[in-house]
Amino acid sequence: MKNKTEIIAEPGRQELFIKRVFDAPRELVFRAHSDPEIYIQWIGPRDMTMTIEQWDCRDGGSYRYTHERDGHKYAFFGVNHEVLSPERIIGTFEFDGLPERGHVILGTTEFEELPDGRCRVIHQSVFRSVSDRDGMIASGMERGVNEGYEKLDEWLAGSRSDAAGN
Repeated sequence: MKNKTEIIAEPGRQELFIKRVFDAPRELVFRAHSDPEIYIQWIGPRDMTMTIEQWDCRDGGSYRYTHERDGHKYAFFGVNHEVLSPERIIGTFEFDGLPERGHVILGTTEFEELPDGRCRVIHQSVFRSVSDRDGMIASGMERGVNEGYEKLDEWLAGSRSDAAGN
């Protein structure tokens, strides 16, 4: 059964939600969000190359990574406010490609344990303005989220096979 990613962006609101169930234990899904060697394998669209420049996944730690396509680099960075394994990650997210700074997104990602070794991820992004949120959606964010979660499904399936000794 293929799990579907749900992106909820109500008109006129400064927030959006991304919800997705994964066929893997919560601890493993959390690790895929917090371990840079795993994160680099799945985040973002398939046609982009990712490079992690900085990664400190702990309370107060910061990160910076780039996606590259056709010689164009797109940098993303932020600060982790809370990293509570395996329950949630709260932090900021910024895109370095905007003409001015200050378009900070506050993100909360929660990892909910489900029966049968599954996990639901619920991510909430709160934007500075409705236009910031709508601009992110218009930028192709949905494609990046969907392709990234497909790659995460593939990684999770492979790691479960490895753990089972197959």
